[in-house]
Amino acid sequence: MKKIISICVFCTFSSAAILKEIRFNGLHSLSYSTALNIMDLKTGEEISEAKINTGILNLYKQNYFKNIVAEEENGILNITLVEKPSIAKITITGIASNDRKQVESILGIKRGSLFDEVSAKEASERIKAFYDNKSFFDTVVEFKLKSLENTEGLELEFIVNRGENIVIDKVHLSGSKELSYSDIEPAIINKEKEFMGWMWGRNDGKLKIFELANDSSRITDEYMKKGYLDVQVSPPYLKTYTDIYRADLTYFIKENEPYKIVSISIENPLFDEETNAQTAKDLQSQVGKIINIEKVREDIKTIETQSADLGYAFVEVLPDIQKDREKLEVSLIFRVIPHEKVHIRNVIISGNSRTVDRVVRRELFITEGELYNRTDLTDSKNALRRTSYFDNVEIKEEKVNDTEVDLVVEVKEASTGSIGGGIGYSSSDGILLNASLSDTNIFGSGFKSSVFIDKSDETLSGRISLIEPRLFDSLYSLGGSIYANDYDWDNYSERSYGFDLTLGRQFARYFNASLTYNLEQSDIYRLSPTLRRTGYELGKTYKSSVTPAISFNNTDDYYLPRSGFIASTALEYAGVGGDQKFLYSSSKFNFYQGLEEFIGYDLIYRYKASFYKVWDNGYLPINQRIYLGGIRSIRGYDTRSVSPKNQWGDEVGGTIAFANSVELSFPLINRVKLRGSMFFDYGAIGRKNIDEIQRMSTGVGIEWITPIGPLQLIFAKPINDKPGDDTNVFEFSIGTRF
Repeated sequence: MKKIISICVFCTFSSAAILKEIRFNGLHSLSYSTALNIMDLKTGEEISEAKINTGILNLYKQNYFKNIVAEEENGILNITLVEKPSIAKITITGIASNDRKQVESILGIKRGSLFDEVSAKEASERIKAFYDNKSFFDTVVEFKLKSLENTEGLELEFIVNRGENIVIDKVHLSGSKELSYSDIEPAIINKEKEFMGWMWGRNDGKLKIFELANDSSRITDEYMKKGYLDVQVSPPYLKTYTDIYRADLTYFIKENEPYKIVSISIENPLFDEETNAQTAKDLQSQVGKIINIEKVREDIKTIETQSADLGYAFVEVLPDIQKDREKLEVSLIFRVIPHEKVHIRNVIISGNSRTVDRVVRRELFITEGELYNRTDLTDSKNALRRTSYFDNVEIKEEKVNDTEVDLVVEVKEASTGSIGGGIGYSSSDGILLNASLSDTNIFGSGFKSSVFIDKSDETLSGRISLIEPRLFDSLYSLGGSIYANDYDWDNYSERSYGFDLTLGRQFARYFNASLTYNLEQSDIYRLSPTLRRTGYELGKTYKSSVTPAISFNNTDDYYLPRSGFIASTALEYAGVGGDQKFLYSSSKFNFYQGLEEFIGYDLIYRYKASFYKVWDNGYLPINQRIYLGGIRSIRGYDTRSVSPKNQWGDEVGGTIAFANSVELSFPLINRVKLRGSMFFDYGAIGRKNIDEIQRMSTGVGIEWITPIGPLQLIFAKPINDKPGDDTNVFEFSIGTRF
């Protein structure tokens, strides 16, 4: 007797027959024993039609076969399998070359896998969704199989007929009186097409269908920032002209009236009434002002942080906005549920393939076993960014239970090695070049080192330095350098060499104090006759000096700060032995403020200032006087070229100077970290009065965080240069703070 079974047809087998042997024909993808295990059949057992049918179904579910047939004759079960064809080649036609990698990554099908029609259909749907998400409508994706010569494998071809973009001509706010399109345009995703919309910074007007519903909420939020708590914004009404792929977008708005805050209170059981009342007074929301929902959100963060700094990591702040619709007044009540105090269980460092764990951990202000503190977490993140070791730092909180949390410090390492250079031209010195090679994280140890060389037609100088910023992982730092210079300035020449040694200590989180000893031999071996008449002397002298200094730095990043300031002051006393005797004071101040939260655009404001003063206590050589000019003081003028001059026109250096600059940095291409900048520089220098010489410049720059370090290109234009000034239109540097 002979019976046949397939995956779709189940026939009756011989009853009470014993299964003597199981044979597989066409089995390639699975081994014999694996196929038997899947079917759960054994020789010597009674033949069961139901069990064989179940076994075939289980085998079919492995997705290797397109057909299975079973035949039983005299106790021998022959199972014939037809495997699905394998995919030897995958091609995608009808797509742009810059989309290919992304489309290939979402297919879910690879060469060598077996063809499955369901998987191919799902891949087609993913391609269509990809283009839908990019606002290409009516996209059609088909697939077909092709035979290949000299192989049993098949070619799977996806044919993409990409649709067209629908462009928004006009966004209407029907019923709106308080806000216009220009008011909500920065917040919404679907915008009107602007003239030359293809240009960077302009709106192309392409419809983004998946963001339409969210845009209604964004418009509502803009009204609530103005106090319109009862505003009603309809779902978007899209009128589409499919023949020309254009559309008009309309939102129907009922504004109602804005609300004024009449009272603010905080109900926080962690603090007494007086403390809660004082906190309420310090919030951004203020009694008597129109309520702003964005400020309310910031106030929630402030109250959360106040409690979280006491260890209540899972604190909840529930705002209760009580409205009086008749008087158009609101009472704000912030109710705080602190929950349990939380301790840190583990601190896990990840992403630091180069930097050793201890270098990361020593910058953290919170560690295992300590009580949770949110401010410490924020300060830890900023401290890690200030090291320059990392492009990005995130500290994630993973809840373990109601009283414990794990901190995962995720870092993305930066290229800490950098090359710097500058180029300029002087009528007296010709081409001016400088170059530097440095690494702020040698072998991931945190050590800093640099080599600097400056060369022109008639000058050469160099310096080698090494710094350990956290000596033995303590709060102390130790560094030193050796240097040699050979300068041939316009009116004098000097050779000098020496070393310096600095011991520092970090304290109070943002402060650093240091003491530097410097020993230098200086040889003024050429002086112009006019400088001699001025009183300067030839010969070798020694400088032995100590310099106490103190600095403050609470910025949120090393190369591109968006908040905080850097302030430092130092006082060099030369006269601890040696020939030179003077006192040199230098102070610097940098302020950084990102403006995105205020204007909705990633603009960074920077103000940088420096002040210098030197006193002659017995002997002040010409090379220790103050000079301005160059990329770090007044751009557009050669280094050291802005200086008082004697009656014969020789630069003699000043004893007091001030320089400052105002900068605005803006994004150009975010995905490659390319920014532009505009600046205005002003400096003044003199021998007795600071305003003896004043110079100004303005210009633009390009700021680019490259794989070899931050690159800065400066194009400067002197504003009030005088005859005889040495100007410099272009400079660049790599590896320095913007």
